[in-house]
Amino acid sequence: MKKFIALFALLAMLCGLTGTAFAEEAASAATAATATAAVAAPAAAPAAPEAAPAPVPNKGDTAWMLTATLLVIMMSIPGLALFYGGLVRSKNMLSMLMQVFSIFALITVLWAIYGYSIAFTQGNAFFGGFDRLFLKGIFDPVTGAVANGATFSKGVVIPEFAFVAFQATFAAITVALVVGAFAERMKFSAVLLFSALWFTFAYLPIAHMVWFWAGPDAYTDQAAADAANATAGWLFQKGALDFAGGTVVHINAAIAGLVGAFLIGKRVGYGREPMAPHNLVMTMIGASLLWVGWFGFNAGSALEAGGTATLAFANTLIATAAAVLTWLAAEWMLKGKPSLLGAASGAVAGLVAITPACGWVGIGGGLVIGALAGVVCFWGVTGLKKLLGADDALDVFGIHGIGGILGALLTGVFNTWSLGGTGIVDYVNNTIVDTGIGSQVWIQAQAVLTTLIWSGVVAFVCYKIVDLTVGLRVAEEAEREGLDTTSHGEKAYNF
Repeated sequence: MKKFIALFALLAMLCGLTGTAFAEEAASAATAATATAAVAAPAAAPAAPEAAPAPVPNKGDTAWMLTATLLVIMMSIPGLALFYGGLVRSKNMLSMLMQVFSIFALITVLWAIYGYSIAFTQGNAFFGGFDRLFLKGIFDPVTGAVANGATFSKGVVIPEFAFVAFQATFAAITVALVVGAFAERMKFSAVLLFSALWFTFAYLPIAHMVWFWAGPDAYTDQAAADAANATAGWLFQKGALDFAGGTVVHINAAIAGLVGAFLIGKRVGYGREPMAPHNLVMTMIGASLLWVGWFGFNAGSALEAGGTATLAFANTLIATAAAVLTWLAAEWMLKGKPSLLGAASGAVAGLVAITPACGWVGIGGGLVIGALAGVVCFWGVTGLKKLLGADDALDVFGIHGIGGILGALLTGVFNTWSLGGTGIVDYVNNTIVDTGIGSQVWIQAQAVLTTLIWSGVVAFVCYKIVDLTVGLRVAEEAEREGLDTTSHGEKAYNF
């Protein structure tokens, strides 16, 4: 318990800055035509204005969103699976692949049944409703029509199924990220049960709190905006900026993984036996697939094939490259040699840190975020890891947690015009407005702390439920033999 108290105290310190609300608005007003009467005979009433035609999805935007979705699938399977698999010992390679692959399938199904509805329909500030259970109401079998989903531009829409599929991949990879923290020692049944519980009570509400809103077309005047904001997620109402998942994905998964590492305990022989990665070639291939797929993750979050998508794309490229170099520099100076593992880890650190900021900051801000991420996350997997004393096997918190916190806070710094940022959209007046650094960073800090506390508490409860039902950890003999054979009856390498 002392370790948990120390952990949350440290995280609270990391978030103690100051920043201004970004509130988006929505609703609509109707006008009625008036008829006039003549003295002798009634004059014809003026024709009512024709209703504006419903917006039609642009084929280019739709094609881009489907492509981005495929890229995020590639991030998970095979990208994350190979990255994680190469980092564990050979006797657990197959189990790592199996966990990532199975979690992806499980969460995709749960997303279609109820996840999308809870995350992205109107309910309250913390949970959505049930209007889209089993994705009902999106496809009309009589007309063959598919409902449209909003983007971030007025009058611009995409088919809702494109948004459903895109966000399904975010949910799946987030849950899969968690397993790296307790790799090589958790029961497969426990992994699946925990994944379903944590997805339901941590991922979905955080996604709703950060990302749900009525869409730009609802913001016609100030009264409509106030009404629309009242239906948005709790952190969205506060003005939290998270372009592609710094809070929803990375911090969310990282704290859940760290809580698991504490509760499940250290691997047998940890600190006494060698536990080096068994195949850094696989890890490098996985990291490369993650980097390529991340362009869909970040640029796809623009929801359109436009200028914002290109900014997110460029930041994802440049910030990540900067993080690779600074991680290698820090490792070279402190350890005497730069390593391939360091380069791959630096790339992931840069990708994580730029994720919340990629569409909100300029290239200069992206470079700074990436460069800092390489150094700060290197400390996260060395100095901080020792301070915490947890066996976070694949450094989920050191990279995804610390990188996500860094990126979320610096989004508030570099979003301002004076530092090359984009500012935010005022949908009522159809203008771009600036943000203040101090006030926006404070809003970002609130989002970080909310995610850490909510996800951490939910994860703790979920682990306890799993432990009381199916049990968390494999037997010591099974752990020593390896999960490949004891859990799955197979081997990654038959030689």
